[in-house]
Amino acid sequence: MLNRFISLIKKTSRKTDAKNVVGKTKHNVSNKYISRGSMSVITKLQEDGYEAYLVGGGVRDLLLGGKPKDFDVATNATPEQVKTLFRSAHIIGKRFRIVHVRFGREIVEVTTFRAGHETAKKENQAVQSDKGILLRDNVYGDLESDALRRDFTVNALYYNPTTQEVTDFTGGLNDLDNRILRIIGDPELRFKEDPVRMLRAVRFACKLGFALEASVEKNILDHTNYLAEIPSARLFDEVLKLFMSGSALATLHKLKEFNLLEHLFPGLALSLSQGDSVENELVFCAATNTDKRVRQGKSVTPAFIYASFLWPPLQAAIRHAREVDKVSPHDALFQGAQGVINQQLAVTSIPKRFLIPMREIWSLQSRLEKNYGARALEILENPRFRAAYDFLLLREQAGEKVNDLGSWWTTFQHADAETRETMLKASSGKSKPRRRRRKPKKSATSTNPQNITPS
Repeated sequence: MLNRFISLIKKTSRKTDAKNVVGKTKHNVSNKYISRGSMSVITKLQEDGYEAYLVGGGVRDLLLGGKPKDFDVATNATPEQVKTLFRSAHIIGKRFRIVHVRFGREIVEVTTFRAGHETAKKENQAVQSDKGILLRDNVYGDLESDALRRDFTVNALYYNPTTQEVTDFTGGLNDLDNRILRIIGDPELRFKEDPVRMLRAVRFACKLGFALEASVEKNILDHTNYLAEIPSARLFDEVLKLFMSGSALATLHKLKEFNLLEHLFPGLALSLSQGDSVENELVFCAATNTDKRVRQGKSVTPAFIYASFLWPPLQAAIRHAREVDKVSPHDALFQGAQGVINQQLAVTSIPKRFLIPMREIWSLQSRLEKNYGARALEILENPRFRAAYDFLLLREQAGEKVNDLGSWWTTFQHADAETRETMLKASSGKSKPRRRRRKPKKSATSTNPQNITPS
């Protein structure tokens, strides 16, 4: 056992060409905060003669004093070699092949060291579109080339749990100290290779509270149009990362500042550009509340986020349908919702499991106004009631006048049967619309008083 451990140390502490290798006495990373699954993956890879390190956001957050939940592993083992070592391993992806190794509920993401795509020996290893976007990036390299292929310096730090050393090729440690986000290489070229890096820059800057380096800011402002080349499904995934990581409000302002919001939510971007309104205020309230829920460890659903962010363009579409097309409120909602959704789907996809609840949240808003009789009890039993009720409270928080419906539903849903009956009687008297009496149809007797059969 002792010889095996000494052999392991020799394998993992050989000399490197790294610009900066920091020993365990000069950083605050502790192995006790690293997940069991990722430690097991690294140990197994190293025991079988491969290099293996923690890399990316997990290392970055540990150095910043955080306790990350997700960890990525980088190795010189190919995806096929990794798969042979772990029964629960699955190779996924075509554009960027990685391995997922499952340990109970934990999934450890394992990537093979990458190299520049210009060093590809086979045509299918690196493929670019005619506009320079990397469609496939599976050129394998060594530790240093892998660092230079990563996006930001603070994400290109490698930690070896065995030697407890941090390896830095790009100045990421210095950028962590200075709290600045700097891209590796030429920003214009790196954004052209993968335009989603612009969104990642905004996300990391807001999440970490870092400043964007000047050249990064300039190139984002100059090349937002690159995002038009990204598939809608991938942009949907990025939207979730942007707004469900605990910094939704700051992210919303930053996306607007860099003209990126129009490439994710064009209807919302147009509404915000037209000035303050109650509908726009609802969006900022939704972002603030989302951040609170994330900090409290509560769940956040994409359906609610999309319902909130598309609310301003929906209200504009409803007003247009009512005033110009002269349709009923019900038809205006249906027509407006369909138009807003179609516009959004052209930019980001919305899976049906979120699209359907989003529409139900909208449609239930008018039904919540009918708080009388059996209708109120039916709404209370609706599976989307809680989300619709939360959305109603959001409308009140934003300053919309809804006749204290929020407090009424708050009391009603928690009241006993007797109190509910009293509330329903009270609301029926003031809320239930009176039916107009129809005028009786004129009978044959009235039009022909003498009941004479006409010839």
